[in-house]
Amino acid sequence: MSQTFLEPTPTSSDEPPSVAAVSAEERRLYLRVALRIVPLLFVCYVVAFLDRINVGFAKLQMQDALGFSDAVYGLGAGIFFLSYCLLEVPSALLLKRMGAKKTIARIMICWGIVGTLTAFVSNVTEFYLVRLLLGVFEAGFFPGVIFYLSSWFPENRRGVIISCFMVGFPVAGLVGGPISGWAMTALANVANMAGWQWLYIVEALPAVALGILTLFVLDDNIDKAKWLTDAEKNTLREGFRAETERKRKNNQNGHGTLAQALADPKVYMLAFIDFAFVCGTYSVTFWLPTVMKSSGISNLAQLGWLSAIPYGIGAIGMVAISRNSDRTLERRWHATIAGVIGAIALLLVSQSMSSAVVTIALLTVACVGIFSINVLIWSMASGYLHGSPAAAGSIAFVNCIGLLSGFCSPFIIGWLKTMTGSLNSGLYVMTAVLFLGIIVMFVGFKPKATQPA
Repeated sequence: MSQTFLEPTPTSSDEPPSVAAVSAEERRLYLRVALRIVPLLFVCYVVAFLDRINVGFAKLQMQDALGFSDAVYGLGAGIFFLSYCLLEVPSALLLKRMGAKKTIARIMICWGIVGTLTAFVSNVTEFYLVRLLLGVFEAGFFPGVIFYLSSWFPENRRGVIISCFMVGFPVAGLVGGPISGWAMTALANVANMAGWQWLYIVEALPAVALGILTLFVLDDNIDKAKWLTDAEKNTLREGFRAETERKRKNNQNGHGTLAQALADPKVYMLAFIDFAFVCGTYSVTFWLPTVMKSSGISNLAQLGWLSAIPYGIGAIGMVAISRNSDRTLERRWHATIAGVIGAIALLLVSQSMSSAVVTIALLTVACVGIFSINVLIWSMASGYLHGSPAAAGSIAFVNCIGLLSGFCSPFIIGWLKTMTGSLNSGLYVMTAVLFLGIIVMFVGFKPKATQPA
């Protein structure tokens, strides 16, 4: 992360020296804040996403070892999101009572333990149960972090900060592929356990250590940060005062309660948009190993390394697009263009599985587009919801509905693959949902609602 990422706008050379000096001092302050909290949250999200999607790599051995069908696998992969969604809002609301660091620590320690237990499932019932429990304990992490970041960074800096956090999910794929391939081959039969069992252990235990670390590194809010001076705290607060004044002028007064937020049609629109975009995300993340294997890449270690290409370039693309979106304070067109390109690439993947090179290229384009729209929708949502007393609950509600797609997407694709013997029909359905989400976002969110006039 660099100072360039954290600048809201370039400083012109003809500004008075005092203004330029203050601007440079602000940039240094925000960089210091970002380096204090974002790297840890980024690593936490990498581990969270690894523990959520490693079932995709484990499938390559686990499915045959335990005799699971594609429908069973799809339901098991997606059932995590049912319990996650049921507890998402209550867990996020606890954040305001318990504080951010205790909430994040509780979530991570518990999911790390449950994720490790996945290595010891032996039948369908145990598989479903451990996936349900993983959702129970991970609930509230993502909206809690988004709310936490929106409490430290004002709107003109929030997009790139959220992208620096959310880049954790393509990075999880970037490092998860090689780690998963290594664990399933190099650790196979160590201590009489299969490679897929070691995969779960290696990728879940770090969550416990990171959860403990958050108790010592994070502060609940600006006021409790002992490493900031009073003047620095005032500088950070001033950024929010300017944002509040802009919203007042644009008649964006926020929601006083969660009930008021749930009466706002735009909250439901945000929830559906997130649902559609996450459908696209999990269409890639859960099935990428299977798609690449179908294109002719059979060696698991090689598949793990090659899977890093779409994720790695996807990570670079989402940060670059988010940075440009922050510079212009424009979300809608950025998300629309990225989403359309990503959706078309995902659609074409189903026609390219006879060529590994073409499949990887299309998956890469799909990752850039689809990963970018997920960051942009959260920049849009946090900007629309931030500042209201119900912000944490509203963000959790949007994320809760959105993550239902994490259940629907793998289940529908897995069921259709079982019925038809091909991934194509499932990818067609998910692409259609993705396009519908793009249309709702473009029509429903005019610039005035999400950016300065």
